[in-house]
Amino acid sequence: MIEKVNLSEKFSLFREHWSPKIAGEVNDSFVKLVKFQGPFVWHKHDAEDEMFLVVRGRFKIMLRDGEVELGEGEFAIVPRGVEHMPVAEEEVHVLLFEPKTVLNTGDVRNERTVDEPQRI
Repeated sequence: MIEKVNLSEKFSLFREHWSPKIAGEVNDSFVKLVKFQGPFVWHKHDAEDEMFLVVRGRFKIMLRDGEVELGEGEFAIVPRGVEHMPVAEEEVHVLLFEPKTVLNTGDVRNERTVDEPQRI
């Protein structure tokens, strides 16, 4: 059966920041929803690319040699191996499209690491 997903409804199901939720699957990838606010952590993913799509708000992806600012309806792909840190001055709603093997904190383990994201 084909399931329709309403992003506004899904985002209303959680309040916490930096804790991705699985909203769907496409082949070997997850569609994750996450709310950002404040700085995350510098990290990289050695084997996976990540796609960040802004649903509401705006944020920056800090890079060691610059930054990429994204607003509603915009997305960027961070290639594997590129160190980055998302930063949001105000709450932002982001859709992540990434392989199922991606750990949210990449090569860093800390209090924000989510080993098994919740399905919503």
